[in-house]
Amino acid sequence: MASKTLKQMAFGLAMAKVATAAPASRQQAVPDFTTSEAGNPIIEGWYADPDNEYYNGEYWIFPTYSDDYEKQTHMDAFSSADLVNWTKHPNVLTADNVKWAHKAMWAPAPISRNGKYYLYFGANDILEDEIAQGLIGGIGVAVADKPEGPYIDAIGSPLIGDFHNGAQPIDQDVFIDDDGQAYIYYGGHSHANVAKLNEDMISLGTFDDGTTFKEITPDNYVEGSQMIKRDGVYYFMWSEGGWTGPDYSVSYAMSDNPIGPFNIKARILQQDAAVARGSGHNGVIHVPDTDIYYMTYHRRPLSETDGNHRATCYDRMYFEEDGSIRAIEMLVKDNFADGKMIAWKTSGTAEWKVEDQKLVGSGDGWAILDTNFVDLSFDATVSSPDFDKAAPALVFRGSSLQLGDDSSFYWAELHSDSVQIGITTAGTRSMLAEGPGAYEAGKDYHVRVTAVGGDLKVFVDDMNAAVVEVTDDTLSSGTDGVSVVGGGLAKFDDISVGKP
Repeated sequence: MASKTLKQMAFGLAMAKVATAAPASRQQAVPDFTTSEAGNPIIEGWYADPDNEYYNGEYWIFPTYSDDYEKQTHMDAFSSADLVNWTKHPNVLTADNVKWAHKAMWAPAPISRNGKYYLYFGANDILEDEIAQGLIGGIGVAVADKPEGPYIDAIGSPLIGDFHNGAQPIDQDVFIDDDGQAYIYYGGHSHANVAKLNEDMISLGTFDDGTTFKEITPDNYVEGSQMIKRDGVYYFMWSEGGWTGPDYSVSYAMSDNPIGPFNIKARILQQDAAVARGSGHNGVIHVPDTDIYYMTYHRRPLSETDGNHRATCYDRMYFEEDGSIRAIEMLVKDNFADGKMIAWKTSGTAEWKVEDQKLVGSGDGWAILDTNFVDLSFDATVSSPDFDKAAPALVFRGSSLQLGDDSSFYWAELHSDSVQIGITTAGTRSMLAEGPGAYEAGKDYHVRVTAVGGDLKVFVDDMNAAVVEVTDDTLSSGTDGVSVVGGGLAKFDDISVGKP
């Protein structure tokens, strides 16, 4: 495997340039990734319902702060010039600046117009019987002079504060068409509406027939409206299933008109039992002047049981020749380019940190991903300043790795003169097979482990010839990660775990 310097060079060559007419200081490389290759989740903390805009050469994510309703009284935003390194902007909108909001501020939708920045949001989780009792809630709109705010309530009351066509006023998305007409798409309780926004972006217009709201509810709609336009086609997306359940997912429909009718196509994002559950409520990032799109969304890590523990991620969207969207695959990668190890848990006595865009472990212990693969192909770059003092290892099909003596997993280790594959059960290590090798201190090696049923193989640099292989079906599935064995120091990079 190439060194980090060569990898960075290759990465730079793979990134095209945009805005070639702009000054050199404004030109940026195009983020052409297959997923968030510096790891999912992309931001630290529990955040959900992401929506996106591109402001002044930066990508912005506005998510829900995911906590108990009564604690969701502020919103943070995140910006990035490269979709790798994210800057947090705390408290861009708070309940202090929205006097009618007293709980459950969520699902922000950003957009800019006429030099102003607007943020649409749901508040108070209002129900029909509560409205009848005179309580206030619904979709509000706040305005700011900068993307990072502070955003201030623009009208002092909800923009949409009633149920129309059965749609709860929540989960809005705002879209400005090529002709300048703005639309707001929204709805919960299994009903979706669209309405026009006036030029001022803080009042509603009417359609040609004099109505304000048109119902556009597709089959199985629950919430989470999202609209994009590509090559003259309007893509309406929504979330299905229960937001705390594993069946939460994203589907889409297509139309040649922003208000439909919409031709329902397919479900394109759903849980993967090997990666995460409850994947839904999406936004879309479009890299300017390209056909590169990413779906931002939230999902729940496999080991999490709290319904509010949702994490913001992104994966690549691909369009077929007929304009349809290919089903999105949640990929597991981490090249540590962001200098963080957000998705990782650690245990044992080893100390772990990211240094020079590599995961560095010293001591004895694990760094583990919250995954549950059955058959898998697991790649990593590994190195050690002394293979006799620290054997870098890939571990897979693991369980109870936080409990030490109860741990069970397969491991593939590099030593100075061999490659070993083995199994630990109930904390007891056993080598299953050993292959020859000669590994130099400080040099990077590309290691791949494949596990298909009981067929276990380890490759080093040459991915066409296994160095060692064995048949063992003791462990059938489990979590994956890396470990340091021997008390020394080892480094890991370019992590990728997927189905073979």
